[in-house]
Amino acid sequence: MTTQNERLFARAQQSTPGGVNSPVRAFRSVGGTPRFITRAEGPYFWDADDRRYIDYIGSWGPAIVGHAHPEVVKAVQEAAARGLSFGAPTEGEIDMAERICQLVPSIEQVRLVSSGTEAAMSALRLARGATGRDKIIKFEGCYHGHADSLLVKAGSGLLTFGNPTSAGVPEDFAKHTLVLDYNNPQQLEDVFKKMGDQIACVIVEPIAGNMNLLRATPEFLQTMRRVCTQYGAALIFDEVMSGFRVALGGAQSIYGIAPDLTVLGKVIGGGLPVAAFGGRADLMQHLAPLGGVYQAGTLSGNPVTVAAGMATLKLIQAPGFHDTLAAQTSKLVQGLSAAAADHGIAFCADSVGGMFGLYFAEQLPVSYATMMECDKQRFNRFFHAMLDANVYLAPSAFEAGFVSAQHDDAIIAQTIAAASDAFALIANDIK
Repeated sequence: MTTQNERLFARAQQSTPGGVNSPVRAFRSVGGTPRFITRAEGPYFWDADDRRYIDYIGSWGPAIVGHAHPEVVKAVQEAAARGLSFGAPTEGEIDMAERICQLVPSIEQVRLVSSGTEAAMSALRLARGATGRDKIIKFEGCYHGHADSLLVKAGSGLLTFGNPTSAGVPEDFAKHTLVLDYNNPQQLEDVFKKMGDQIACVIVEPIAGNMNLLRATPEFLQTMRRVCTQYGAALIFDEVMSGFRVALGGAQSIYGIAPDLTVLGKVIGGGLPVAAFGGRADLMQHLAPLGGVYQAGTLSGNPVTVAAGMATLKLIQAPGFHDTLAAQTSKLVQGLSAAAADHGIAFCADSVGGMFGLYFAEQLPVSYATMMECDKQRFNRFFHAMLDANVYLAPSAFEAGFVSAQHDDAIIAQTIAAASDAFALIANDIK
């Protein structure tokens, strides 16, 4: 019998490339038919066949207070009733900018945009414009959106510039991007000694979420901060995922390191398309209309999306919010690890704040290379077993997961029980 999800997927493929509007949604990595979601509430969402799932992607991070939180929905409804878009400034934009600057001290000024890709792309342009340099450094496995300069993989040697990872990215763009190993401070230092006066900026996810969850070591980030200061390059923290998700002040508050520029998104929109980039005022002053670095957007600071974001930011400032969120996420990963051990499965898990990672490996990965050594086939088996048990995880072995404030003890226990059954299936496969 054909399900409604299958019918919708077949229909979608006729009018949309691959049937989806973002590649990971297509289930290509894990196989099977993507679920088409019709509604969501709290820690759950329902698919087109009216099947309810415990949701651990949370719109890839924004749903930190749970789906359709009444206060967020009310703020959106009230804003929408006043008009959807004006193309002119609103007080709400000021409110959001002031709140971001208050919560993230390294940000003295901020510019609102509509997507994380746009924010990262604009931060890079700003760094290049402010320094007068072209070359940038990123790290293997970190994803900063689909701007041309960032869709680049490592070259063949330490001082070889990157190669495009997407068709349509000219070699001339990629040649300005140097791709280094994550968590390799010595390599970073060696590159700066060789060409520090040519480097405009270093961009990094301080807590990576796009090669599964992977923490930067303190030494790695401290070295980065030191060499950027020494050679006059801008340090950019991409906190689109980690911002307000791992801690109220983001990953930078955990590490105690102040970047020159920060890229934000996801949580600050509460589920609607808002992102931002901001940092030192002297750098931000290079932006038009004050300076020569051009950036603009018709829907930047949209009043409805800003209302959703402000309602979310208000909720997550409640006393103990992040402590409780981190405790629930830790309870989840500890329970999953114990269940795997009970069945003799090589598995480990990690969490920071409300983000978590699952790895079919003996030890926690520390780099892109070690992440790629995890057992992808076992993850796929686990993913589908959990999906059959109505638990929705990221449909890829290389994506982080997210817990919301609505994932209570009962939901965590239900998830761990489902995982135990899934690990039992995997153990049986091994036999």
